[in-house]
This record gives sequence, C-alpha cells and structure tokens, in this order.
Amino acid sequence: MPVAQTRLQVMQVTKLLQCVRDGDKEQIGKLCANGVPHLINYNEPNAGDTALSTAAVANKDNLISYLLELGAHPDVVDFQGRTPAMRAAEYGHVQCLERLLKPGGDAPEKKKRKGDDDDDEHFAIAADMTFKDLEGKGILWYCINSTQRHETCAELALKFAAETNNVDKNGNHVFVHACETASENEEICIKMLQSGSDANSKNEKSNRTALMAASKSGSQRVVRAILERGGEVDVQMLKLKVTAAHEAARGGFFQCLVTLHAYGAHFDVYDDRGNSPMHLAALKGSGPCCKYLAQRGCNPKPKNNEGNTARIIAKEEGHKEAIKEVRKGEKIFGKTGKNNDPWILALYDFCVERTEQLTDLYNRLDVDGHGTVAKEDFVDGLENIGAPMPLEADMKKILQSHDKEGRVDFNLFLTGKKYVNKQYLMSAFEPKKKKKKGKGKGKKGKTKIPLPICTQTEGPRTLGGGPPEVFVEEHLVHTDVGRFDRDRPPKHPLQDDSAWYLHKPDKAHMNIIQATVHRHYDTVQDALSKGVPVDITDKYYKTPLMVACQNGDLDMARWLIEKGANVNAFDNFKWTPLHFACHSGKKDLVEFLLDNGANLESTSLCGATPIMRAIESCRPGLVQFLIDRGAKMLNVTKHDDNVCDIAASFGDMRVYDIVKEKYDSVPKPKDNKKKGGKKSAPAKRPASNAGQAGKVTFP
Repeated sequence: MPVAQTRLQVMQVTKLLQCVRDGDKEQIGKLCANGVPHLINYNEPNAGDTALSTAAVANKDNLISYLLELGAHPDVVDFQGRTPAMRAAEYGHVQCLERLLKPGGDAPEKKKRKGDDDDDEHFAIAADMTFKDLEGKGILWYCINSTQRHETCAELALKFAAETNNVDKNGNHVFVHACETASENEEICIKMLQSGSDANSKNEKSNRTALMAASKSGSQRVVRAILERGGEVDVQMLKLKVTAAHEAARGGFFQCLVTLHAYGAHFDVYDDRGNSPMHLAALKGSGPCCKYLAQRGCNPKPKNNEGNTARIIAKEEGHKEAIKEVRKGEKIFGKTGKNNDPWILALYDFCVERTEQLTDLYNRLDVDGHGTVAKEDFVDGLENIGAPMPLEADMKKILQSHDKEGRVDFNLFLTGKKYVNKQYLMSAFEPKKKKKKGKGKGKKGKTKIPLPICTQTEGPRTLGGGPPEVFVEEHLVHTDVGRFDRDRPPKHPLQDDSAWYLHKPDKAHMNIIQATVHRHYDTVQDALSKGVPVDITDKYYKTPLMVACQNGDLDMARWLIEKGANVNAFDNFKWTPLHFACHSGKKDLVEFLLDNGANLESTSLCGATPIMRAIESCRPGLVQFLIDRGAKMLNVTKHDDNVCDIAASFGDMRVYDIVKEKYDSVPKPKDNKKKGGKKSAPAKRPASNAGQAGKVTFP
C-alpha cells in the first residue's frame, strides 16, 4: 500500500485520519473525491495507520461501511503488518469486525465518486482472516483476552476460517498462548479446539505444550478437553524437564491433578532442579495435592538438587497442613495395603473422570431401571471407553463385590466404596464439616469484662476542605528572628520590614487543646475570634480550661474564664476543672475557680469529690483550704472509700492527720428506724474485735 511521502500527501492523509476520528463523512467524501488518488488506502508516515484501521480502533462501525464503499481495502496493513480486522479484534470492537467480515450486509447505498465512469463500480470485499503481521501472528493472537467482546471476536474469526494452528516467527503456538490464561478465557480455548487446534500443540523452542499451559492456569475444563482430544500427558519441556503435573502442583490445582491421573499421568517425575510435583505442592502449601500425589505414586522422600525434601520445603514455608500430609505420605509410600493397588486407583480415577459418560451408557442398558446391568455388558462398557482393565482374576473380584442377583450394581461401582480404600476415595479430599457442639458446662473462672473507653469523633471537615473544628490555624510570627526576638523587639511596627524579603510561612494547624498546653495565646485567640467555641472538646471530652487546670496554669485558666469558659463542664469521667486543679495541687488556682462559681461538691464517675483529688495530691495546705471552704467529709465513692481511706492509701501523714481530725469532728448521721418501714440489712460481723487490747478473736 502507498505511503504518504510528499508534503501534500502527508497533509491530506493526516486530515483524512482526523476526519475519521471525528466521524465527518462529508469531509471524508470530499478528500477522497478531490484529493490524491487512492488516498483512502494511504499509510501515514509515522506508524502506517490508514483510514480503515483508524476507524476500527476508534470503534466507528458505521464509518467502516462508508470507507469500504469508497474503495478502502480491508486488508491494508500498517507498518507492523496489522490489518484493520486485527486492530478491531485487539480492542474487542465486535461491530467493526462484523462490518469488515460482512461488508455488504447492511452497508448504505453506494455512491459514485467524482471522475469515475458510470460502469465502474466499487464492490467491497471481506477481510481475509489468514493474514499475519510482521511477527507471524494471525488474528487469533489479538482475540485472546478475558472479556466477552474478545470472545465474540474469536468466534467470528473462527467462523471465517482463521488459522487455529498459527505459529509465529519465534516458534510460539497460538493455542499454547491461549491456554496460558485458560482460567480467564475457557470458552475461547474450547472453541479453538473444536475448530481444529492441535491438542498436542507446543512451542518449538521450549517444547512447552498447551496441556502444560492449561495446567498452570488451573482450568480443569480446558485440561479435560485437551486430553479428550488425544493430548499427550507426560511430555517434558526440553531444558526444564517440566511436565503438566509439575505445573498443576505448582499452582495447587487439585482438580487438574485428578484429571491428569485419570488419563494416565505419571507423578514420580523430576525436573532439571530435581523437584517432583510433591516438592512444588509442598512449596505452595496445598495439603490435598500432597496427599493425592503421595497416594498416586509420587515419592515424597527424595531430595532435590538443593538437598531439600518436600517436608523440609513445607516446613521452611510454614505450611502446617502440607507438612502433615507429606509426613503421612512418607509412611505409606511403597507399602501395599487393602484396596490401594495401583491398578485399582487407575481404574477408579478413570471412572470418576467419566462418571457421566458411564452413567448414561449403563442407564441405556438398564431396561428395568433397577440400577443394574449384566456382567458382560458392564465389562464391555468399560472396554469400549478405554478403561485400564485389570487382570481377569481381579475383575472377577470386583464383579462379585457388586453382584446383585446375578447383575452388577453400576451406581455402587462408580462410588468405589466396595473396591477402593476409603482414604483413597474422592470423598476423603472433601473438607470436613464441623460438628455443632452441644451446650455443655463451661469452665469456671474469672470473666473478662471489656472496658469501653468513651471517645468522640473529631467531627466533619470545616468549610473549604479544612480540618475539623478542633484543629485551629496556628499563629505564626512572620519576622526575621536574626534581627528581632523576644529580647530585641522592634521599636516601631514599621521598623519590622521582614515581610518584604521573607517568604510567608505555610499555613499550619494544631489541636486547640495542644495550643492551650503550650500557652499559645495568639493561636487560641485567633480561633476564638473565628467562632470556635471556648468550651470545644477533644475526643476525650477535655476542654481547654480542663487542660489548663490539669497543668496548673493559672494565667491561662484566668484568661479562658474571662473568655466565657464553663467552670463546671465535665469530661467522659465527669471530672470538672476543679477536679483537675485539686489533683494538680495548685491552691491559688483552686481558690480562683471557687471564686468564679465552681461546684465544690461535684462528683466524678466513681463518686469522687474535689477534696478527694486534693488528698491525692498530698498538699496539706490545699486540703485545709478546702475544709475551711466547707467541703463535705462524709462523701463515699462507689468503692466505699471515704476521705480517711483515701488519705491512708496515699500515705502522707500530714494530710491524714488533717482529714482524720476533721472527719472525727463531723457528726455522723443516725439510722432512724420507723415502724412499718423497711429493715436495714444486718451489719457484717467483724473478723476481729478491736476493743480487746489488740487480741484477735474468730467466731
């Protein structure tokens, strides 16, 4: 096909391709009628694209019919040798491929080009499916993908005689390439087999077969289809010595191994590294594969070239199930047991793989419908489908075990329960169902009660995509610290001209609670001026005032209260700012809070009052101050601890003496028992009698 070379040709081809992308039929018609002769089939000089290939890539199916009508050739190729049909198949454009294969199906009426004779007509021809690109690849190479559209494109290509045994210039077979991803495009592989692909197709350089590729992908359906059409099961690659069994074991595909053994695969084979399928299954950690391979003749004991057995490999990878099955395989390998002879397993696996075929055959022979057939018919049925028949004496034993009134129960035979060891049946590889445990008596012991921590979310983002409200913008000083600092401030605001030669610092955010801790007054002031509430809480429900009181910061607390902070707010443990101030031991801060309305008798979640927190701080002056302000001494926590108990626990004798003296001086409430009222619970008998000079008595 001609390639645009002159400036005029290049410009007209470029314009034509752009019009194709835009779908401008009118302009396309003008260019083809008045432009360079045969412009419709010209290649642009860069990649060799033509008008038809551009329409196929852009999925312009209606435009393809119009271009074919104008004289576009459907088999014109680009610089890589790809036809428009290949490009349409590559992108899964089904309608475009249909137009290329059936150009006259629903094409619009043909129009005459300017300058053509009345008798000269342009008839569109169908695309040729046997074309190959420069790498020797046909159209099927471009159809192999996992989408439904690519599957439809493959059907069309096969319908129009695409080459199913195409081999590229590197010796790679198209069917082997399709089987590499057989698990994703099973239908394409099956249809290629049905259309004539060779079941024994292989890559010429490596001797890698389609069966190996399908086994590696894990598609049992494709593996079965290949074997049914005569695929060789024990072929090895040239250098790597890998078989289909190696590939199935490498991926842990148990069902593929079952199908391979049903068609006579040998598992005791080794690759160039000395690995058997057992080594690869152990590396994958597939317990069922290891168990099946050991039962079907794969020796688990040999070492590979690195000196590792299958059990060592499984142990290094941490696959406990594989270790267990390999260890069992080492014990049973080579030992003859009951009903586990190789000929029994070969016959059983053969019948398992062809259960449907045998069932249909024997059902036709079972006229009475009792599930039995004559012995001669039973044996003939197995021989007709190519079963590995045992010796005559062994076959008689099987027939006797399934004898039912002189006939053979074929349904029972297909289960294998009468002539195969139950550990070798397919049911032994099914996952076991866990039995439901009955309600029994549980073990006695301490019950672990979960301790929930009450937290709240940080809240939604602020307007404009900013952080949550609790994160405020940090007040950054924009000045030259080399000239001015806290000790050398500017004498006049205009003297600080740092903004003229310093970059403005990036915006930063910080939690307002942290700003309170670090005494960032300007940051907190900026936040309050922007509408942030002064009693805003973090995820632990702490307000800035609580944090200031916790740190004993009187100046910050005074400033926050002037801004309207609530002195009686509480957090998730019901601690108020006064609780925090008393716990910090700052007398002046406590006095300031009380003077501003703090509740002296507020209780926390466990029932503790501020004076109890002051006792914990071990500050005698603060405790005496709260007593003088009228703090109640008879409050009890939920743990039945009074102020004396708390003072004794913290071990400060000065605080204990102050609290004890005041506690003893306070009159205790009396229990007033009224007639008809509820009787109080009897007091617990003490374990010792303190009135007998320290002597301890027991009841």
